[in-house]
Amino acid sequence: MAASSEIEEGLALQPRFDADGLVTAVVTDAASGDVLMVAHMNARALAKTIETGEAHYYSRSRKKLWRKGEESGHTQRVIEMRVDCDQDAVWLRVEQAGPGACHTGRRSCFYRVVALGQTGEVTLAFRDAERAFDPAAAYRGKP
Repeated sequence: MAASSEIEEGLALQPRFDADGLVTAVVTDAASGDVLMVAHMNARALAKTIETGEAHYYSRSRKKLWRKGEESGHTQRVIEMRVDCDQDAVWLRVEQAGPGACHTGRRSCFYRVVALGQTGEVTLAFRDAERAFDPAAAYRGKP
């Protein structure tokens, strides 16, 4: 394993995958800065993203590599990729093609807010939650 100084200050990409072989990917819109989604990448997804400039992820539920937009057409062209200080997370600034990034049909996966100061059962409220597309049509009935 590389020394902390090499990971934190060096110029070599040395991703620190978790026990499942994944790193977290935070995805934002390159133009607006809005957070679109959080996903996971294995070594192959990371390599394909770097090689092609198109966002690839690893689906934990389907246990497979996928290119964003392969079913919906709502692809993500990577404008910039950064790693965090200890290289266990990546940040993708993307150009989102199509009306949304979320499989629920919304522009962003972050469409609910948590009101702070609550005790007991915490409730959510919808914010910027309008559907941008029909997920059943975009994903052929497989959201």
